[in-house]
Amino acid sequence: MAAAAMELGEQGTETLAAADFQALEERVLRAVELLKAEREAHAAATAKVEDLERHSAELERQLAGRAEQSTRLESELAQLQQERDHVRGRVERLLKHLDEFTA
Repeated sequence: MAAAAMELGEQGTETLAAADFQALEERVLRAVELLKAEREAHAAATAKVEDLERHSAELERQLAGRAEQSTRLESELAQLQQERDHVRGRVERLLKHLDEFTA
């Protein structure tokens, strides 16, 4: 009878050990799946960051080009305003001379 009880106890322990092992195996598999998902998310985020960095660099190049263009246009505008003032002065002198001839 003691042998039967011992055998029954061993079977219960083996069943418990098998259940514990299966539960552990399931936890490990879930951990592996979570790790895979996190690695994929990390890879996607890294790719997105690289894409955004490339886009940012392109926008910075465009901005630098526009800044150069703006500087050039400001210079051209100042030059045109000087020419306008010069032409205005000449026209005013010509009109003054015409007034003197007609007076």
